[in-house]
Amino acid sequence: MTPMRTSLWLALCLLMPVAAEAARGLQVRDLATLDRYSSPTLSPNGRVVVFAKRSVDFAANKSSTALWIEDLAARDAAPPKRLTPEGWNVNSPAFSSDGKTVYFLSAKSGSQQLYAIPAAGGTPKPLTDLPVDVGGFKLSPDGKRIALALETFDDCKSDLACTKKRLDDNGARKTTGVVFERMFIRHWDTWNDGRLNRVFAATLPQGKEKPLKAATLIGADVIGDVPSKPFGDTSEFAWSPDGASFVLSARKADRSEPWNTNFDLYLVSADGSGSARNLTEANKAWDTGPVFSADGKTLYYRAMTRPGFEADRFALMAMDLATGKARDLAPKWDASADGITLSADGKSIYTTAQELGRHPLFAVSVDSGEVASIFKDGSVSSFELAGDTLVVSANSMNSGDVIYATSADGKAPLRAITPSAGEMLPDVRFGAYEQFRFPGWNNETVHGYVLKPWNYEEGKKYPVAFLIHGGPQGSFGDGWSYRWNPQTYAGQGYAVVMIDFHGSTGYGQKFTDAISQHWGDRPLEDLQKGWSAAQKKYAFLDGDRACALGASYGGFMVNWIAGNWFDKKGNAPFKCLVSHDGVFDQRMMGYATEELWFTEWEQGGTPYAVPKNYEQFNPVNHVSKWKTPMLVIHGQQDFRIPVEQGIGVFTALQRRGIDSQFLYFPDENHWVLKPQNSVQWHDTVNGWLKKHIGE
Repeated sequence: MTPMRTSLWLALCLLMPVAAEAARGLQVRDLATLDRYSSPTLSPNGRVVVFAKRSVDFAANKSSTALWIEDLAARDAAPPKRLTPEGWNVNSPAFSSDGKTVYFLSAKSGSQQLYAIPAAGGTPKPLTDLPVDVGGFKLSPDGKRIALALETFDDCKSDLACTKKRLDDNGARKTTGVVFERMFIRHWDTWNDGRLNRVFAATLPQGKEKPLKAATLIGADVIGDVPSKPFGDTSEFAWSPDGASFVLSARKADRSEPWNTNFDLYLVSADGSGSARNLTEANKAWDTGPVFSADGKTLYYRAMTRPGFEADRFALMAMDLATGKARDLAPKWDASADGITLSADGKSIYTTAQELGRHPLFAVSVDSGEVASIFKDGSVSSFELAGDTLVVSANSMNSGDVIYATSADGKAPLRAITPSAGEMLPDVRFGAYEQFRFPGWNNETVHGYVLKPWNYEEGKKYPVAFLIHGGPQGSFGDGWSYRWNPQTYAGQGYAVVMIDFHGSTGYGQKFTDAISQHWGDRPLEDLQKGWSAAQKKYAFLDGDRACALGASYGGFMVNWIAGNWFDKKGNAPFKCLVSHDGVFDQRMMGYATEELWFTEWEQGGTPYAVPKNYEQFNPVNHVSKWKTPMLVIHGQQDFRIPVEQGIGVFTALQRRGIDSQFLYFPDENHWVLKPQNSVQWHDTVNGWLKKHIGE
């Protein structure tokens, strides 16, 4: 692919349908096998970009990721070059302080370790040879030391061999029973074996020095996972500018962990000595994402204010480390910041946040709190800033991530470094889409998207896939998904309708808050009014041939719709339903899920303290009214919404004699991730739609 030097409007053509002569729509096998681009990383001078390219071996049912590199300052644009060798599967690229070396992680040796490769090309060199996997890393400001995220047993302290021996001994035991004394007993898709994510530090090997075989535990008295499980990353800890200390974001690993969102920031010594100092003890909600100012006097971070609520607004905070006083940098900005990247002059914070069905990039003034849009179309998944160079990885409903380079203010012409989905699939036509709005619950404005089928013709009507997002604090907006992608339905000849009901993110915190303790009324009203508004506005929607589909909370809503959405004559609005990993019995969900803070916030307390709240919007109580054919899907390794919830739905359908199927994945969690399983998922869903609403 030849990189394009192009203007903004041309670069954003990925938001538009491709040429009309395209022969077909997007198919699931396209989705499963498309190359994926991510992790754009800039050299310190902003001249060179390294990024990750993930390729799929569909026959082998696995993927591999390589690093590619391009000189952005080259006068004549040339294609990016592969940096890591063939046969290496790598992740987490980072430049050395002089820009001459690229660090990355790979399990090439059998366990995941840290490697270095010259930016000019060459053979990777191992920098660690530790007894345990390296989960993440962060270089010190001077580039001489390295912080490593390792999973170890707490009582082993800095003795990494101790952790390895215990794992080996446990694997050799002839008994399999495990005794737990507190929760978490399992989390997301993994059973707890007693290890914690901890941060270790060591001097980075130079020249011909041998790989590290040991490291020193940092913040030994901070007993909690850093990074947090299951989706935390290295943004949860930070070096001070002088390399003498760290700030870690951690929640205490005790019996309250499953119902506690109180992450605090701890200041610890980088040599492992002394005691940790809690910088945010006064805030009992979530504090995370520490970033030091260049002079080390100010700590920037993100903070929530309501304990127990995982979807609260993340405010951008600044703390004077000498006094401990903190302030909200942009109190009038009704958005939840995703992260913190300081501009070169330290006067602005770059961050992404959801906004009206998109996920743009913003710059927030440290002094005034003024917010400026830097990249506002589609959805920004990641970015990096170095000097006056900005690289952005952005996607839309018509393409997966495309990596662009521009100026720090986003005003320079965009240069596309990687291809769009349309360039990789020139024979595919994507369905055109647009956002619409309507008065929903409480007469408040609600937004949605309507997507035309790939083969749309004026004057024709098309069957509809009515997609309901999960979360429930989430969004189905102008972005690309490899699991719930509306273009795969458009590619089958269906129109698509998606409603960002009350509870969705990106429309202000009050809008997000509206769903808590109201799972079954306010969002349902929005879905009903949105479906009606869409049919009135878009004549090509065939309301008599529609199927509603959803996962997680969306699966709950499908289960709820089955017994609670009928017209005055008792007719159901949809010809079929698809419920993936959906909540069926709210009370049992409150006892069986792992992150208890979620259900307890959403239902206003524990199942034994407020049982009426759990029964108020409980699909299990309305099975007697079910009549619509339903496909049920669930994964055995889903500990968020355990598989028995899906089995219960299928049992209810079968006992009532309703046309139904159960697609079961013994090796998938809350998501379906394996390429061939993803294809099976889509084939089964598309077959269900074809059976009930036609082609």
